[in-house]
Amino acid sequence: MTHLRCGYFFTNLLFDLESILAGTLTTAMDVDRPLPWVAPEDIAAVATARSLSSDWYGRHVQAVHGPEDLSFREVAAVLGEALDRSVAVRQVSDDDVRAELRAAGPTPQQVASIVDMTAGIRDGFVPENPREYTTTTPTTLAGWARTRLKAVCDA
Repeated sequence: MTHLRCGYFFTNLLFDLESILAGTLTTAMDVDRPLPWVAPEDIAAVATARSLSSDWYGRHVQAVHGPEDLSFREVAAVLGEALDRSVAVRQVSDDDVRAELRAAGPTPQQVASIVDMTAGIRDGFVPENPREYTTTTPTTLAGWARTRLKAVCDA
């Protein structure tokens, strides 16, 4: 059995698309702390390769870090360049996230889980596997934003 430990998904940005198009990337994360960012299609490629390989057995943890660690401030700059607009980053509190989620309609347990997950990533995330050849995938945020995100914005 392989357990994939993935970085922060590029597609999480789609949840904040309206705000990004208005010029603001909003997050409850530390805006200057780099995190591994990864494209879901790269995760799928790693999962497929592991599943089809006959070279492994037992339990294994496989990190999928993407090509580089980026802070939310750096992500805002990449998005701005890819979308040809100014994008600033704005940090919000857990209470702000909680209030916005409640307004969207999930159960109190779902709200608590999302806020706790965000706090866990923000306050204590240390990748289980270090960045190395086997944990680094190719798709850059800039490339993904120019193709995938821009296509969504143009639609």
